[in-house]
Amino acid sequence: MSVSAVATDPATCAPLPVLGRDVRVPLVTGGEVDYAALDYAASAPALQRVWDDVAAYAPYYGSVHRGAGYLSQLSTDLFENSRRTIAEFLGCRADEQVVFTRSTTDSLNLLAAVLPQDTRVFVFETEHHASLLPWEQRADVTVTYLNAPRTPAEAVATLEQALADRDPNGPALVCVTGASNVTGELWPVRELAAAAHAHGARIVLDAAQLAPHHPVDLAELDVDWIAFSGHKLYAPFGAGVLAGRADWLQDAEPYLAGGGASRKVSRRTDGGVDVEWHTTAARHEAGSPNVIGAYAIASACKALTEAGFDTLVAREQELITRVREGLAEVPEVRVLSLFGDDAPRVGVLSFVVDGWNSSHFAAALSAEYGIGVRDGLFCAHPLVRTLLGSDPQDPGECGAPEAAPGELSLNAIRVSFGAGTPDEHVDRFLRAVKELVTDGARWNYRTVDGRCVAVV
Repeated sequence: MSVSAVATDPATCAPLPVLGRDVRVPLVTGGEVDYAALDYAASAPALQRVWDDVAAYAPYYGSVHRGAGYLSQLSTDLFENSRRTIAEFLGCRADEQVVFTRSTTDSLNLLAAVLPQDTRVFVFETEHHASLLPWEQRADVTVTYLNAPRTPAEAVATLEQALADRDPNGPALVCVTGASNVTGELWPVRELAAAAHAHGARIVLDAAQLAPHHPVDLAELDVDWIAFSGHKLYAPFGAGVLAGRADWLQDAEPYLAGGGASRKVSRRTDGGVDVEWHTTAARHEAGSPNVIGAYAIASACKALTEAGFDTLVAREQELITRVREGLAEVPEVRVLSLFGDDAPRVGVLSFVVDGWNSSHFAAALSAEYGIGVRDGLFCAHPLVRTLLGSDPQDPGECGAPEAAPGELSLNAIRVSFGAGTPDEHVDRFLRAVKELVTDGARWNYRTVDGRCVAVV
């Protein structure tokens, strides 16, 4: 199926048009305003291009693999062509596989499931829970959690020391993010990969926050696997990818047992069954696959490639600079950072405001200005606790805390943006921050079921 060329959206001054750019939302103070979606790090809005491509395919939707009908064959071709498009987008080498999953979390749980017995896993405490927690599910895998580094060089040195101290004879895996979902800071992936390989370990890159903002190339970064989610990459429909080396994937039992993963099933004389599993990516894709989700990711990959990452990165850096400089003008605002103010980052920043409960502040941004941000610990509890200088036992949770609007608590505010963000959304956000800090909220708020909401 053909796809249209990418065009700049003059109405929004954003490089790529996204769905929802013209949605109007009510304000508690009266009237309506265009919704400012500044929570890209949680789920980026779908590209208009992706939505149009999926809509064009929808009438031709059919079962994938082994179907004799025309629509089944067309859907199968679309599914496998999507796999090839994503492999090209990621710079996969000829012998590497692209496995479709539900999300980054699912991808990393899949990798955890196929680890060889007695693998040692090394992961920084700064990771998102998707890459921090899956390894503990294996009783025969040992996990070493590394302390939060304060410079990229310290990250590399910490990993090198940890790897040097391990038994060099067993398998080892390093898991690292490409860009923090809390601070947006870029991690030294190439250097960490070199350290891992120098000590006989493999490395998987959590690219959930990196892939939407920067080119991600397996060979160039020299990582063994990459995991990411479609819903971060401007593609809806709940699909993800694990791409990289095939050997551990081929040697392990299927992630799910069922049709599609099995190549041949036969009864044994003792009453049981013998199964011959696929050795391709299908081995870990049992069940009817999410064809639309795979196609949506492929469409987004094409759109980002055709738009040009140089152009996208340059504009995003302009927005980052504008946000950082605007927040720096408000003394009460503290931007959170591991590596310092000059560290390169993607369009993700977290901050706290002196005298404010972060959930109260986020609620006021939404109710009074039509701005959607995120508040809480961002499913990266150890990292946010470190950045806030809190005790590990201090109260806090992924969502909003139980504290009332006027009480301080352990959480932060995150603003995130990308290729579909118009200038006006950023300008409105900075104006709102300054007005709330200077004048206070214009409405009353209360906590309901753990969420700070406007009193109506």
